[in-house]
Amino acid sequence: MHSADILPFRTKTPPQPEDRLRSALRQLDDAMAGQKLALTEFRTNLGALGGAVAGLQSRLQSYRGSLASTAQDVKIAGNAARRLEATADIWLGQG
Repeated sequence: MHSADILPFRTKTPPQPEDRLRSALRQLDDAMAGQKLALTEFRTNLGALGGAVAGLQSRLQSYRGSLASTAQDVKIAGNAARRLEATADIWLGQG
C-alpha cells in the first residue's frame, strides 16, 4: 500500500492578515500547551527524584548506624582478645 499525501484545499481568496494572526495564535497556543505538559512532567519527575534521594538518605543513615555498631563490636572484641592474650601470657609464664 502506498500512503497518499493530503493536499489542503485552496481558498478562493488570498490569506488575509487576520488569517495569519489566527494561525500564529493557534501555533502559540499549541506551543504553550506543550510547554505546560513538559513542565508538569518535569515536576512529576522532580518529585520522584526527591523521593528517591530521601530513600537513599534514609538507607545511608541506617548503613552509618550499622557501621558504628560494628566498629563498637570490633573494639569490644579487640579488648577481649588482648585480655585473653594477657591471660595466656600469665599462664605460660607460670608453667
